[in-house]
Amino acid sequence: MSPADEPPDRGPSDAALLAAHVAGDPAAFGVLFGRHRDRLWAVALRTTGNPEDAADGLQDGMVAAYRRAASFRGEAMVTTWLHRVVVNACLDRLRAQKVRRAEPLPDDHEERGGRGSLVSATTDVEDPADLSVRAERRRLVLDALGRIPAEQRAALVLVDMEGYSVLEAAAILDCAVGTVKSRCSRGRTRLADLLGVLAPGGDPDHDPPGNPLPPPSVRPQGSRAPP
Repeated sequence: MSPADEPPDRGPSDAALLAAHVAGDPAAFGVLFGRHRDRLWAVALRTTGNPEDAADGLQDGMVAAYRRAASFRGEAMVTTWLHRVVVNACLDRLRAQKVRRAEPLPDDHEERGGRGSLVSATTDVEDPADLSVRAERRRLVLDALGRIPAEQRAALVLVDMEGYSVLEAAAILDCAVGTVKSRCSRGRTRLADLLGVLAPGGDPDHDPPGNPLPPPSVRPQGSRAPP
């Protein structure tokens, strides 16, 4: 099931809830937001790089969606539209601030631990020395993510971290598939340059040369909860 698919038998569809909100149902939008809150929060957090801006971006996006619901024409799924509004709000915040802060990311949900090339989860007890190495790598990855252009970062967040297909990411970002591919490619190249210390030969703990490996996993270290 793709990230945008809706599980069956869980009540009114997203489209029905949005229509009810437009028609004046005071509870419909809250139900809709609650249904997608966690995933929207994860995308906002990874796009902005820190919980404070993520909370503000998510709030800005949801306020915009609440007010503009009547403009939704059904060309895309409601969840795609919601993601687009939130990502745009986060990108607007990044552009306005011209700041790229990189802080530890929170827990996205254990069931999502295996999705995307930058997301992983483990329950094994690790050696303190290994944890120290992972913490340093995590810091480098987060710092690098904070230095790439916002549009490239958003594409990488959706495709590599959240597991969306390029087609789905293009719908969310409201751009061509080729644009998403280009942004991802350029973002990965930029990350590889920034993370040179982690390249083969630059880190004694790194695997030997071979097929390119994704950047190290970003382990969450806690943050404030979604607003």
